[in-house]
Amino acid sequence: MDTLRKFERVLEIVEQNGRQPSRLIPILQAVQTEYRYLPEEVLTFIATSLGISPAKVFGVATFYSLFTLKPKGKYHIRVCNGTACHVKRSMELHKAIQKKLSLKDGKDTTEDMLFTVETVNCLGAYGLAPAMVINEEVFGQLTPEKAAEIIEDIIKKEAVNELDSNGA
Repeated sequence: MDTLRKFERVLEIVEQNGRQPSRLIPILQAVQTEYRYLPEEVLTFIATSLGISPAKVFGVATFYSLFTLKPKGKYHIRVCNGTACHVKRSMELHKAIQKKLSLKDGKDTTEDMLFTVETVNCLGAYGLAPAMVINEEVFGQLTPEKAAEIIEDIIKKEAVNELDSNGA
């Protein structure tokens, strides 16, 4: 989706919320769904559209942990490192996923913007430890091999989708 189209979509979101500053959080949620993060220029555009200061919009966007100012991949992988998962060696899952995706030097998003890998303190899935969530889908009782398999399945699915969309 090109930048102009996305700005049109941001304007639609602002309009759907009645240009109400009190609707800032739902507006940011919808925009983040559209972009997978909150770009700085879009936050400024939202502030102008709502008639509020950019500082207020940035303040809200940086205060709440559900918002991110960094681009995220299409597949957001969250590996649990809460107590139950940590005891069952969840960081081995994290390492296996990083290796599978060739993520090095502290990078958490692949160059193609397909995957972002992060650790989280707890997913609340104690009985499934060690666990991870990919977008909204929970995977539990994982081994490093199984985690890498899940990633490989997504890579294959994306390759097929790419071929289909290119008419091959």
